Amino acid sequence: MADKDDARWFADGEAYEHYVGRWSRPVGRMFLDWLALPQGLRWIDVGCGTGALTGMILDRATPKRVVGVEPSEGFLKLARANVEDPRAEFRLGDAQTLPLDAHEVDVAVSGLVLNFVPDKQRALREMSRVVSPGSTVAAYVWDYAGEMQLMRYFWTAVTELFPDGAEKDEGKQFPICHPDALADLFRTGGLQAIETDAIDAPTVFANFDDYWSPFLRGQGPAGGYCVSLPEPDRGRLRARLEDALPFNDDGSISLIARAWAVRGTV
Repeated sequence: MADKDDARWFADGEAYEHYVGRWSRPVGRMFLDWLALPQGLRWIDVGCGTGALTGMILDRATPKRVVGVEPSEGFLKLARANVEDPRAEFRLGDAQTLPLDAHEVDVAVSGLVLNFVPDKQRALREMSRVVSPGSTVAAYVWDYAGEMQLMRYFWTAVTELFPDGAEKDEGKQFPICHPDALADLFRTGGLQAIETDAIDAPTVFANFDDYWSPFLRGQGPAGGYCVSLPEPDRGRLRARLEDALPFNDDGSISLIARAWAVRGTV
């Protein structure tokens, strides 16, 4: 992720994949289709995590080169194992101090990371610094307060059962995850031709355990809160979610994962 302090939430790459990484892929593909940038460009993937977006850039954008930057050693290990393309390079680094020279790349993107960065303006300045003039800077974040439904159902149940846990809600923690806030960030960062859009991806869980078990691995603020609960309270939360979630006739659960995307030109 984007900052060492927040890497505590995402230290286990495999657990992250099971929790939300698997749903980030369709969102990432739609994000790249939305950007619709030319082939042969040099990219940086800021907060590359397990390498999911980096791999999609290689597959869909036909880049000359992609540099993935990530502060979590555990994530970098998984990214290097997942992405073996010689055009990709992974570096240990922070979004607020990118380990690249000025104008070294043509596109800077960040997927599901910007909300975790303490100094978002500094991160945006860094992304703008490393791209060539006239190039694209873009990002996307989950719609935590709205239609990132797997988390929204979780936090709604938490708020109903444990009001003292409401402040842990990512929808409250991350007000940047809204199109107006993202556009304002890019505008104050000096970018031009700013656009925002919603990206909705289906998230179909085979059964309740497929939905519930990822929270038990402690990934992200929701998972961290879940594992912090005493076992009886965790059981109450599980029961509330089983009552609230929309089950299909076959026991599966069909939700959507919405992300807000933003782009601008340096």
